[in-house]
Amino acid sequence: MLQAASATFTPAFQSVIPVILPRERDYTKALSLSRLAYDLESLVSPVLAAALLVIMSYSNLFIGTVVGFVISALLVLAARLPASPPAARTGSLLHRTALGSRIFLRIPSLRGLLALNLVVACGTALVLVNTVVYVRDLYNGTNAGVAIALACYGAGSMAVALTTPALLERLTDRTVMVGGSIVVAAGMGAAGVVAMMQPPWALMLLLWAVLGAGTSMINTPSARLLRRAASDSTRSYLFTAQFSLSHACFIITYPVAGWVGAAAGQPAAAFILAALATLGAIAALRLWPADSRADRAAMSFAD
Repeated sequence: MLQAASATFTPAFQSVIPVILPRERDYTKALSLSRLAYDLESLVSPVLAAALLVIMSYSNLFIGTVVGFVISALLVLAARLPASPPAARTGSLLHRTALGSRIFLRIPSLRGLLALNLVVACGTALVLVNTVVYVRDLYNGTNAGVAIALACYGAGSMAVALTTPALLERLTDRTVMVGGSIVVAAGMGAAGVVAMMQPPWALMLLLWAVLGAGTSMINTPSARLLRRAASDSTRSYLFTAQFSLSHACFIITYPVAGWVGAAAGQPAAAFILAALATLGAIAALRLWPADSRADRAAMSFAD
């Protein structure tokens, strides 16, 4: 139910930002700050929850979370948003539901983004599913070590998010995002080596920071591609399709990280994820040509 609610809120939230900030430079800064806020929340929330559990019961912590959601909803209701044109309602429900996916398949840069979503899912699955196994089983660490490793992953992501606006003034989105896919694929292979050899703890933390940086190199600029491809009538469909298609990749990568890791060991899981990430990176290079004229022609045809 929580994921269903997130699938409703998140695309709507993301599709509103281009309406509020039509200039690309402002929009890029907003994406950077949004990514920074997301990473900060993922780092601070567990620490805050642990601190609150010292002074309150587990059930009361959930009540506090409910209060937080209500306050958030009230703040959203109080926000003044510009009026945006209503989404196109032509065609059947099935036609409108699949509209965003069809646009993805028409435009080369969005086809590349589909492949890059798989790369992100590989890195995210390894970190979210298996960090606890790496720290507690391979390094005989504690829950504090798990928190430190996840903090390093978040720190790498935040470092890239902060530098993304300046980086995208010098490099194209394709260069940054495909570069991120190479970083993630190489990081997955290195994670397999870490699982086999257990190098010094500091090297594993450094690798987790690199994986965070690689995924952020893909995630942070990705909405710029959606913004360029969307019209006022299709924007919400595109952002919804991106949310759905990116999360669909986790159906593949989470079982690989968990089930393969449990059955065949952590090196096997990491190397399989590295292979999937490499395939995603190669597919992105082939599906997304460096020449932007292919995108413009596809958009003209879609219009």
